Amino acid sequence: MLGGGRTRWRGRAARPAVGDAFLAAAPCGCALCLEARLAGPTMRRLGSVQRKMPCVFVTEVKEEPSGKREQQPFKVLATETLSHKALDADIYSAIPTEKVDGTCCYITTYKGQPYLWARLDRKPNKVAEKRFKNFLHSKQNSKEFFWNVEEDFKPVPECWIPAKEIEQLNGNPMPDENGHIPGWVPVEKNNKQYCWHSSVVNYEFEIALVLKHHPDDPGLLEISAVPLSDLLEQTLELIGTNINGNPYGLGSKKHPLHLLIPHGAFQIKNLPTLKHNDLLSWFEGCREGKIEGIVWHCNDGCLIKVHRHHLGLCWPIPDTYMNSKPVVINMNLNKYDHAFDTKCLFNLFSKIDNQKFGRLKDIILDV
Repeated sequence: MLGGGRTRWRGRAARPAVGDAFLAAAPCGCALCLEARLAGPTMRRLGSVQRKMPCVFVTEVKEEPSGKREQQPFKVLATETLSHKALDADIYSAIPTEKVDGTCCYITTYKGQPYLWARLDRKPNKVAEKRFKNFLHSKQNSKEFFWNVEEDFKPVPECWIPAKEIEQLNGNPMPDENGHIPGWVPVEKNNKQYCWHSSVVNYEFEIALVLKHHPDDPGLLEISAVPLSDLLEQTLELIGTNINGNPYGLGSKKHPLHLLIPHGAFQIKNLPTLKHNDLLSWFEGCREGKIEGIVWHCNDGCLIKVHRHHLGLCWPIPDTYMNSKPVVINMNLNKYDHAFDTKCLFNLFSKIDNQKFGRLKDIILDV
């Protein structure tokens, strides 16, 4: 449990969305940890998503229904002005990558071995949340909001850990500007709540199902079994049939399919200049622009984003760039001594090992 203490929430936000502490489109703040180093012999890690990312442009709130969140009576749109955070982080020398639409995961040690962790925010109780919302929406509120971390927040599992890089007071993690304390819980094998998470990992053999570019052909995607040890301290995006409405059309209700994509895995090669209209045209007119958004990985450790919704564009879209590339299966599970569960994804993929498909959505794993 977290210790006691009071913390201040400074300043008034332009009606931020309270519901999403990691990737909210509200006017945002904090930079993310960037550790540009090798995560293992086969995979270079660019980014670690531990907090929400600021938009590359200054944003403004429009009193119109949101196209991103149901029942949100406002939308957050990008202006034509680059944000100070982006400029301070030297956005012009940053590495642009595809923003993938799924749910954020984290791999770190648990019970002495590499484990997949699911995102779980510690949220305020009803009384504290009402008080915080009244503060946000009041035109005559004070400039500071005080949290009592011990009393204002719902309990979390004992195994819960706070996300890295979040603000702390006397050793206690503090809520962000949305009133949440970002964090993680380990994905246990038989936890029904995280059954889709657990479908992409095998703790006995310490491997994960990962989608990335083929090492010898950047125009080809590859699904492979990657050692969890190669992914330690990395964040990834879980995508698939039962995640976020399945914007990539993977699997089916009868044969669900889920995969992990390391953050920063899909670098963008032909991005236009950092101007509002040029990016808008790129998203609308280029095949490579048929993605959810862009995340820039900056040299100073900052991650900066832009979402299609920031530019007034729709998401999801029918034909995504990810589904325009062929994909090959490379399981190579012969080195493991024991048989896999017959219905697990690893076993099902082993049956189509070395096969090539025209699109991700063409893969059907028949039990």
